[in-house]
Amino acid sequence: MILKEIVKPKDELTLINENATLEEALDILETSGFRCVPVLDKSGNIFRGNIYKMHIYRHKSRGGDMNLPVTQLLKNANKFISLDSAFFNIFFTIKDLPYITVLDENNNFFGILTHSSLLKMLSQSWNVNDGSYVLTILSSGNRGDLAKISKIITRYTSIASCISLDLHESNNVQRILFTLPSDVDKSKLKRIVASLKRNRFEIEAIEDLHA
Repeated sequence: MILKEIVKPKDELTLINENATLEEALDILETSGFRCVPVLDKSGNIFRGNIYKMHIYRHKSRGGDMNLPVTQLLKNANKFISLDSAFFNIFFTIKDLPYITVLDENNNFFGILTHSSLLKMLSQSWNVNDGSYVLTILSSGNRGDLAKISKIITRYTSIASCISLDLHESNNVQRILFTLPSDVDKSKLKRIVASLKRNRFEIEAIEDLHA
């Protein structure tokens, strides 16, 4: 997966050096408006962790020494990905963080991947801007269902994108979302839907991207 296009690079970020005090770090956070920023080592290459505004304020409210080095309150030191990380690892690493740190091939700090950038990438892969309709089709998860559904749809049109969601062991239901290309009109859509139903595939929803 190529991340470079959606990662915010180091030279565009607000960063804190590990030699900064907690007071200095708080000033930077207040000025930037960010709730959290990366902390790098003296060389500006090695990621040390993230510093959060809330943790500094908590420390200050308890009478803590604000001249202590920022490294005293670092978090997420082991939360990072590489430029060649698989999407699965990226998605589950970032989910509880405001952003995820990205390292280059030499394990140097490259930049950060934000939630908004990741969502934008997913939106583009869904191809909603160039599509006509999104069909949400229910499958029991049987072997060959995806191939069968795809074969039915491609009798009438090409497929702009396909995403498979939420296969749960409890009900064994899988939702497969097919985005149809922009040239599919209502007449062709009806023929596709009718063919899917004849083959006993349930259509949970049809989203009109023209609307």
